[in-house]
Amino acid sequence: MRRMSHPDPNGPPDLTPIIAGEIWENPVAGERLTILESPWGNPEGRLTCEMVALVKARVVGEHRHPALVERFTVLEGDLTVKRSGQTSILRQGETAVAEAGVWHDWWNASPRDVRVRVEITPGLRFAHMIETFFGLARLGYTDRKGMPSALQLSLTASEFSDVVVFRSPPPAVQRAVFGSLAPIARMMGYRATYPQTSRTVLAPRA
Repeated sequence: MRRMSHPDPNGPPDLTPIIAGEIWENPVAGERLTILESPWGNPEGRLTCEMVALVKARVVGEHRHPALVERFTVLEGDLTVKRSGQTSILRQGETAVAEAGVWHDWWNASPRDVRVRVEITPGLRFAHMIETFFGLARLGYTDRKGMPSALQLSLTASEFSDVVVFRSPPPAVQRAVFGSLAPIARMMGYRATYPQTSRTVLAPRA
């Protein structure tokens, strides 16, 4: 049987409750997240994780969050961070904050893995987005950089446009391209999210 180019949109949902201490991994991008605090576990709706960024790991591109704040605190190692066009290196104990709307990027240019505490406020939609992208990578539906196909992105990027916007290509170009691809993607069985990678919204809350 030929393998689908996307997860089964009618596949069985993963209803395993998300608990503190569990690990989410993107084996393609070299990221590993340990969930420390779920968004429904505090009044601020904050998601708190410990991220391990392997050597040469980097987020998929410069981006901004329209309505959330992201805070990085390095626990071990050095993390290169770019904010508003300015690049700096965060060392152990140092913190950087990406306010809503601020273009930023990060990567591990050091010769060893980096451990970083990451706090996202509010974090529920961000958690669902990360679960979706990590899930697509884990299931083999991304390229070698961890990026889904253009057809998949036409739906998933639009679904989470309130959470993250990538700088390249320009947002106006993204909207035009994704708008033209989205009907084709839906016709081919693609969905913005999938039940196999949506524990954030489908599973009981522990």
